[in-house]
Amino acid sequence: MRGWRVWAVSIALVVLIAEATALSLATGPAPLPPGKAFRVLLSPLPGLHHLADDANARERQIIWEVRLPQFLLAFLVGAALAVAGVVLQSLFQNPMAESSIIGVSSGAALGATSAIILGWDFVAWGLSGRTVAAFVGAMGITALVYVLSRRGGRTPVGLLLLTGLAVASLCSSVASLILLLGRNHQVTDVVIWMMGSVSYQGWQEVKMIVPWALIGSAVAYVYSRELNALLLGDEQAAFLGVPVERVKLVLLGCGALLAASSVAVAGIVGFVGLVVPHVMRLLVGPEHRVLVPLSFLAGGLVVTLSALVSTLLGAVPLGIITALIGAPFFLYLLHRQGSYRF
Repeated sequence: MRGWRVWAVSIALVVLIAEATALSLATGPAPLPPGKAFRVLLSPLPGLHHLADDANARERQIIWEVRLPQFLLAFLVGAALAVAGVVLQSLFQNPMAESSIIGVSSGAALGATSAIILGWDFVAWGLSGRTVAAFVGAMGITALVYVLSRRGGRTPVGLLLLTGLAVASLCSSVASLILLLGRNHQVTDVVIWMMGSVSYQGWQEVKMIVPWALIGSAVAYVYSRELNALLLGDEQAAFLGVPVERVKLVLLGCGALLAASSVAVAGIVGFVGLVVPHVMRLLVGPEHRVLVPLSFLAGGLVVTLSALVSTLLGAVPLGIITALIGAPFFLYLLHRQGSYRF
């Protein structure tokens, strides 16, 4: 019975993603029919130049330089955040875990805030100083949390959780202090970034997140057996032959890398890493060989649709949309199912 459900959910996700792609390419200040948007998308490809002419040169530029990279960025951000949520919830054995718990979001926010307020306008690897600083801040804080949580060659999950919360709170306080010292227009830039957006990003941000989203998700899938075992507890996982401490380090790094790359290019997009794994577990169960790839697709779909709604509402910050959509739907599912457990 569950096998049929997995196939049904998979097909539904693929169909919805295809429809979301068409709508994303067609929707904007200069709307296009979805069919024409796809024809314009194909027109620059070798052998298809006959589909293009001078009249639709502007449409080609809009599709290729604005809408396509924004669609890909939204999908990859959502996919990476969802897989990060799957990994961290299993690692912490806590269905409420997400990237903010281990300081990823706060570290990224601190890095981005520092870059904006200090006027770091440098460009590295084709990316802005704010993006690079956010990524470095997220990974640096995650590494700090891990080091502070080590005890006798082990990393207790409870201590890791509490350390992450404390360091995240400290980062948020430092970021707020930096904001108070900044000028008004800089404060506005930081606040907008913290609300999350893919509206003003392009191919450089897509190029940055692609390798981390794909590699991180692949690592999570490869470690599906270990993720299943960790849900039973550290002792039981060790009894099953899992090298618990090494696996914890790999999975912590994997989840942090996925979340950090997302936050660095799109700001803080909340709720995705919390809601999507919950919903997919309710639909297909806790088997990670199924859960990881379907969460990848579902997370991408959720953020793509949220970005589409953001565009229709006049570039409302993406993080606001994900919260408005995610919170009521999440509450409905939980109350409908009664109680929730792994």
